[in-house]
Amino acid sequence: MGERLAGDPALYFETHIFFCGNRRPEGHPRGDCASKGSEKIRDYMKVRVKELGLQNIRVNQAGCLDRCELGPCAVFYPEGIWYRLDSFEAVDKVIEQHLQRHGRAEELMLP
Repeated sequence: MGERLAGDPALYFETHIFFCGNRRPEGHPRGDCASKGSEKIRDYMKVRVKELGLQNIRVNQAGCLDRCELGPCAVFYPEGIWYRLDSFEAVDKVIEQHLQRHGRAEELMLP
């Protein structure tokens, strides 16, 4: 599962990033990513990716990614790496380490 097959078309984006934008009722025990700032953090990442001239990267909002208690969170495909991105500084670190250096920002990764 998750492997690319020989006949698959080329990836449309080198990296496709989905930010949780879920909202739950106030006081929900799991919380939600939107009330923790996921929308402004996603918008910041979109701007930074463009400012840095990074190509073939798409930053999108998703509905619930089912990990809000750990969020705000985002998942990077095709790798399937999950990050907790709770600040602009965290976004800058992930951009540098994951998108520019093609490594991982291990201290921000979700289990």
